[in-house]
Amino acid sequence: MQTEATVGVVEGGGPARKLVAHHQRPVQQQQSQVGTVSQLIAGGVAGAVSKTCTAPLARLTILFQVQGMHSDASTLRKTTIWREASRIVNEEGFRAFWKGNLVTIAHRLPYSSISFYAFERYKNILQLLMGVENHGTNISTDLFIRLAGGGLAGITAASVTYPLDLVRTRLSAQRNVIYYRGIWHALRTISREEGVLGLYKGLGACLLGVGPNLAISFSVYDTARSYWQLNRPQDSTVLVSLACGSLSGIASSTVTFPLDLVRRRMQLEGAGGRARVYKTGILGTFGQIIKAEGVRGIYRGILPEYYKVVPSIGIVFMTYEKLKQVLSKLDSSR
Repeated sequence: MQTEATVGVVEGGGPARKLVAHHQRPVQQQQSQVGTVSQLIAGGVAGAVSKTCTAPLARLTILFQVQGMHSDASTLRKTTIWREASRIVNEEGFRAFWKGNLVTIAHRLPYSSISFYAFERYKNILQLLMGVENHGTNISTDLFIRLAGGGLAGITAASVTYPLDLVRTRLSAQRNVIYYRGIWHALRTISREEGVLGLYKGLGACLLGVGPNLAISFSVYDTARSYWQLNRPQDSTVLVSLACGSLSGIASSTVTFPLDLVRRRMQLEGAGGRARVYKTGILGTFGQIIKAEGVRGIYRGILPEYYKVVPSIGIVFMTYEKLKQVLSKLDSSR
């Protein structure tokens, strides 16, 4: 989830893309050629392609994040990305790098659709409450409305689709022993053994990260892009967007990664009948992790997360733009 807002910068329908679009008039002109449904389709497919291509790194991130739950410190020191990747290939097979990817793809379309719809609704409500008839008349007010609307839309989408995110974590965290046999089996098993609320473990940590993620992604992207264009106006806009998007993704990941790690561990609480490890809420979980694993423990898995930022944004950008061209041609040929 760390790069969710950043990916939204170049993915159709995401609130963050709406924010950046305000400062990118040429992009807005291109978007006018494509309908809302086409934007959602292009954005959803682009996100699915990007998630599939970077799934091995995403699974490595999750495996590293949850290692400290049932391992001692001496075992954790010996683990590296190469060793963990080799273990997956040798013990689980090459296809295991994509464990949980199907539910990730299933999560994309409803998340994007809800974000897109909720952003428009929240934006209209905020404009009404603040007495702003049209966006763009006041830059600071418009920026606040877009940031607040984007944050509220992100919280709404994350809350509605959270059970799929939890299932993805549990499927990805499985190693040799398979307890959950698929999406529906996992949903039924968790509901039966842990209750319906079991599908929302870690939701608090997830929602706490939405606002900072969006704010950091947007502010770093906008600042970096403005500085770049001021000093090197002749550079390609595509290059600038990709570079600034990657930088904002790394920045937001660095700040919000500890919350994401806590979310993942809380999602695995009681999985497969195991005893609970953390029983004191978000702050208590932070304290337990730091006490047992040190400060480095709350950043366990950050390297594969960094590695997937640039390719993830690049793949989304290229796929979205290509699909947008194709859909635009299809619309115009009707």
